[in-house]
Amino acid sequence: MAFENRTELKASAKRSLPGAVPAGPVEPGENVQVTVYIRRKAAEPPIPTTAAIKPHMSHQQIGETHGADQADIDLIERFAHEYQLTVVSASLAKRRVILQGTAEAMMNAFGTKLECYTLPGTSHQFRGRTGTLSLPAELAGVVTAVLGLDNRPAAKPHFRPRQASPTSFTPPQVAQLYNFPSGLTGKGQTVAIIELGGGYKAADLTAYFQSLGTPVPTVTAVSVDGGSNKPGGQADGEVLLDIEVIGAIATGANLAVYFAPNTDAGFLDAVTTTIHDTSNKPSIISISWGAPEDSWTQQSQNAMNAALQDAAAVGVTVTVAAGDNGSSDGVTDGKLHVDFPASSPYVLACGGTTLAGSNGKISSEVVWNEIANNEGATGGGVSALFPIPAYQNSAGVPVQPQTNFAGRGVPDVAGDADPSTGYQVRVDGKNQVIGGTSAVAPLWAALVARMNEKLGTPVGFLNPKLYKLSSSVFHDITSGNNDDSGLGNYSAKPGWDPCTGLGTPNGTALLNALASSASGASGGTHSGTERTPISGDQPNYSASDHWSALSSAETTPVTATVILRRNHPDLGEDLLSGKAPRLTREQAAAVLGAKQEDIQEARKFAAQYGLTVAEDNQSARTLKLQGTARQMQDAFGVQLGWVSDGSGSRYLSHKGHISVPKNLAGKVAAVLGLDLRPIARHRSGAV
Repeated sequence: MAFENRTELKASAKRSLPGAVPAGPVEPGENVQVTVYIRRKAAEPPIPTTAAIKPHMSHQQIGETHGADQADIDLIERFAHEYQLTVVSASLAKRRVILQGTAEAMMNAFGTKLECYTLPGTSHQFRGRTGTLSLPAELAGVVTAVLGLDNRPAAKPHFRPRQASPTSFTPPQVAQLYNFPSGLTGKGQTVAIIELGGGYKAADLTAYFQSLGTPVPTVTAVSVDGGSNKPGGQADGEVLLDIEVIGAIATGANLAVYFAPNTDAGFLDAVTTTIHDTSNKPSIISISWGAPEDSWTQQSQNAMNAALQDAAAVGVTVTVAAGDNGSSDGVTDGKLHVDFPASSPYVLACGGTTLAGSNGKISSEVVWNEIANNEGATGGGVSALFPIPAYQNSAGVPVQPQTNFAGRGVPDVAGDADPSTGYQVRVDGKNQVIGGTSAVAPLWAALVARMNEKLGTPVGFLNPKLYKLSSSVFHDITSGNNDDSGLGNYSAKPGWDPCTGLGTPNGTALLNALASSASGASGGTHSGTERTPISGDQPNYSASDHWSALSSAETTPVTATVILRRNHPDLGEDLLSGKAPRLTREQAAAVLGAKQEDIQEARKFAAQYGLTVAEDNQSARTLKLQGTARQMQDAFGVQLGWVSDGSGSRYLSHKGHISVPKNLAGKVAAVLGLDLRPIARHRSGAV
């Protein structure tokens, strides 16, 4: 009989929550929903590792190539049926199956015991488990995580309210102090916000943005696992802070708020739903929730990190608050801790500072540490779990002082977070000042939205780019520390440090540096691919032509025609010299047409960049390719944009030389369709 023999699910061990009080067994008939995460069917997706703006995989590509195998999904469904569980949904791209059933059926299916517990100091009850899970032997290696059996709170929001503040700023004032690029609004971008509680009222948003004199942004609430926009609780401060900081700085961006339960399953399901949302299509995700690394099970951490790796692969920038409880991250065991998911190597971890300035100029900035006043300190330090990533190899990240582990350094960057120099926001009908690294994640998300608009393509996974740029793109923070427990760790220093990372942004300088990187890469090339230019492709512009970048490269459709070499490349000279023999139509088609192997090479190239081959014609030596502007930029190494001529007419065109991978050198004769300006004018006049 199938599913008889069982095996332990690796990395599923879970400890009891310190201070939690047992409150009896779970009712056997209680409805329980779990998320089962599944292995990839292929190797991990490639991640950009250089400073240049690189192409990213499409959602379709990552789902087809690095998603789950249908056979594994089918196996999970048979397992569910065997244990009287219902399949709620299944997704190959997200590599997950959501199951539902009674508590008794779940305990039998996953070999565990569920108990009720009461949270310390509250009346809130949760369903918990301890120890490891087990699975039928057939599922060994197939299932990577089972989340949701235990629904204890997984994370805390990293915001700090302050009722009265001697100094405070509106978000646009903070953006001005950090020299965010002007004239940009984040138009064409969608910024996703992850929330594990709380909510917002439209009246608050209207009143707040009207007080700033900025447009009220388009905000969409998205439900995940039954989470919803429920204003009226303490977490409202987090929700409104996130929306108002982003909306006040990236005034043209769309905001999508993903509400999920505050559990490990809810948190991860929100992240995977956001990354693979092909409806809202977010290019940036802002996360202001987290918890100490060792409060997570290894399976939930692995699953979350794999999801964030998907985000990096598809070109979604993820900004995450580094925490508000100093170098201990609020853990009272006398050890140093960093917050997760900020410690994931695939996110931009955001630390905090105390900022002073006026009239658009910074007068002083130090590490945020107000522990003495019970107002928090920036998180930061060295991960105990994730080894140092390649992009930090030359950053001077120290080993973890207590373990000597060479780990991922946290944070990457910083921004104003001290409640005493906090952000003016409106929450539940009241104007407030709020700080915390919760403000820094949306601050950087708004900056990325502006930069994406200008560049015409998402910057995507920023970390490898940032660590290769000149220090002039940051305000280096060299004073202060985030020691909250007397351990002496950590202090600011020139360059990267475990308090403020590389520093706070000089937004315009950062944008210019990224634009220069993109230009140096001819608008983007495939990671590790050598390229060769197509001769004679450079457009010439007149003095009256005006260039502007695309605002929506992700969605702008473009069709290009690739012309391949002839099968007989010397035929032209033979014709001119009279040496060419007479040919039948069939012979002419064979000689004048393209080689079949060239067509196959071009088809592989198109698939590599997510382009669709609408048609190919061997006789005409052409392939018609369709895709988004971003995919075309990546495929042909150019920057696409609009050119307006003296008459006001606007045409698609490009900057930079068209190039192709070196294996197509000599095989591709021309690429048409990336410059749609008229090549000739109708000439008429009275006689």
